[in-house]
Amino acid sequence: MREIQFREALREAMTEEMRRDPLVYLMGEEVAEYNGAYKVSQGMLDEFGPERVIDTPIAELGFAGIGVGSAINGLRPIIEFMTFNFSLVAIDQVINSAAKVMSMSGGQYSCPIVFRGPTGNAGMLSSQHSQNFENWFANTSGLKVVVPSNPYDAKGLLKSCIRDNDPVIFMESELMYGDKGQVPEEEYLIPIGQAKVVREGNDVTIVSFGKIMKVALAAADELAKNGISAEVIDLRSVRPIDYATIISSVKKTNRCVIVEEAWPLAAISSELTYNIQRNAFDYLDAPVVRVNSMDLPLPYAPTLIEAILPNVKRTLQAVDTVMYKK
Repeated sequence: MREIQFREALREAMTEEMRRDPLVYLMGEEVAEYNGAYKVSQGMLDEFGPERVIDTPIAELGFAGIGVGSAINGLRPIIEFMTFNFSLVAIDQVINSAAKVMSMSGGQYSCPIVFRGPTGNAGMLSSQHSQNFENWFANTSGLKVVVPSNPYDAKGLLKSCIRDNDPVIFMESELMYGDKGQVPEEEYLIPIGQAKVVREGNDVTIVSFGKIMKVALAAADELAKNGISAEVIDLRSVRPIDYATIISSVKKTNRCVIVEEAWPLAAISSELTYNIQRNAFDYLDAPVVRVNSMDLPLPYAPTLIEAILPNVKRTLQAVDTVMYKK
């Protein structure tokens, strides 16, 4: 099995689906002539031409609306936002059109569209380019929200998203585009809504998704040095959520820490905490503890970014809390 970058896995997924289905096309800022802001779409214009790899003006509301309209009329667009921070300009089309058209039409129309791009912190980009929106979109009935953490999952999930008949939000990270991982050459799909136990353990369950999986796994490595066996779960999608895998793990370990980059209020971790106490209360030996970003706009200074975002130190402290080591 070969090792490729996260961006290459995304490119392979889109390229394979565009070869398979002539109704699939890619549209967004700098996706064509510039080969993508993060070089995800490199070479795709040469293969598919300007009718299927389409550069747009800096007008997210406009090209998101074009994508939604074309999806309702039978095409299968992939709409790239240079960052999901810019998706706020287009949020009316995403939530009031794409997510609701099937319900409002009584099932007569579907909207098979994928909105994809990076989310969250990407270094020294300050407040307006560093926010997480997974929980915003996951709060919207009619959308599916997928957040992969590695190249293998990114390719298999994106292919499933492109084939799905519902609108999908596919969230990446600038900080992961260069990450390498093993990806098969043969075709494969990963079902939407199926979490993965990436590390088995017996003492505590750590749940995360997206790039913060790196924090969860690094914390599990540190815990192992001290004889604590952590089970680590990658959600992979936050709508739908695979509650069954999490509940099964908590019933085994009796403790849970959830690590998430978003702010704490109304976060995915809030929903998970409720569901765990609702369905596994009698199995818990300690209250669920969450590790979120501090409730502040992200600053520019690297030292402050490190202090505000979830990190290994704060995750270990959370595990100490549920293990009653404090």
